[in-house]
Amino acid sequence: MGGRDGSQYGEADGTGRFEGERAWLLPRRRGLYLHITATGVRSWVYRFMLNGRACEMGLGPLPDTSLSEVRGKALEARKLRREGIDPIEHRKAARAATRLDAAKTITFKECADAYIKAHRAGWKNAKHADQWGNTLTTYANPVFGSFPVQGIDTGLVMRVLEGIWTEKAETAGRLRGRIEAILDWATVRGYRQGENPARWRGHLDKLLPKRSKVARVEHHSALPYREIGAFMASLRAQEGTAARALEYLILTAARTGEVIGADPAEVQNGVWIVPAGRMKRGREHRVPLSTQANNLAERMKEEHSGDYLFPGGKKGKPLSNMAMLELLRRMGRGDLTVHGFRSTFRDWAAEQTTFPSEVVEMALAHAVGDKVEAAYRRGDLFEKRRNLMNAWAGYCTTLGRDAKVLPMKRKAF
Repeated sequence: MGGRDGSQYGEADGTGRFEGERAWLLPRRRGLYLHITATGVRSWVYRFMLNGRACEMGLGPLPDTSLSEVRGKALEARKLRREGIDPIEHRKAARAATRLDAAKTITFKECADAYIKAHRAGWKNAKHADQWGNTLTTYANPVFGSFPVQGIDTGLVMRVLEGIWTEKAETAGRLRGRIEAILDWATVRGYRQGENPARWRGHLDKLLPKRSKVARVEHHSALPYREIGAFMASLRAQEGTAARALEYLILTAARTGEVIGADPAEVQNGVWIVPAGRMKRGREHRVPLSTQANNLAERMKEEHSGDYLFPGGKKGKPLSNMAMLELLRRMGRGDLTVHGFRSTFRDWAAEQTTFPSEVVEMALAHAVGDKVEAAYRRGDLFEKRRNLMNAWAGYCTTLGRDAKVLPMKRKAF
């Protein structure tokens, strides 16, 4: 029997002997053939009919596959065919499942890193790649970065998006698209199967409001970073200690308690050293002050004498922890919270700069990895954070424009 490529088919037997291009020592072939190509390459083939269609299923090369093994494979294929199952598709599915099992240790973060590396050359600039990494590191990786990519489901994606969807619509929308792209990449590479849980149309659009509707919602606890320039201009026009404290808080990305408890002696030579007792994590925190923040601190030191950089109305008492919130309400911005400006800073750093995420997290006095902590103690991150805070202060003077932040050179720890 001849093949389309000039090959021949011979019925298989148990002796391994052939006469020319054929051998017929089996009493009944039952669809099992030896496929011989025009160049003499021989392999086992099972031929069968399924739904009126002729099919051929390879069973292995002659030198590496015994006749008994081939007969066993053919027998299993015939059983599947009798049940109406295509044995070829059944085998493909089994192999895919095997590959998937082997890939279960591939994490979402590993896939994200590989995706960014694969697409970096096609993006316009390195800043875009860093923005991808920063948003994923900030929002997605803490939830499921270490999870096998096959295990990422709708529930996990919603855990990442729900917390920021209404407060940071722009960032959340970009983040969703980036997660979707990475999961699609993982599916094509064979690391996962099934629908993409980050898909918007026909899926997440049933669970989350459209971004266009979210953008019209008035109550946001965090100010969108593109509005910070106009807000700071309005804030500087306000009189009183609370206004200066809020300005200082925004420029330093600090917490309320750290600012209202600040001692004038803590600010020296452009550095604000917050003692461990006033830090959330119980560790001393050095804050590199931008020129604007340092000038503000020095002015407050000149205007006020006492134990507090931002004194309250009562002598010897600090500013009330509600003073800045009341200021926001007087400014007609009761939709904002004081703590939300830290989120504004973080979103700006992730979306508009190329600063590594560990530098941003250290500026926020968040916990980072042991290696980064070690580098921080050597002072390596301090100058990087100074550059970051100078860039932030510069951006806070812009009105409706994105700050032009130069990429910083990365340095190995």
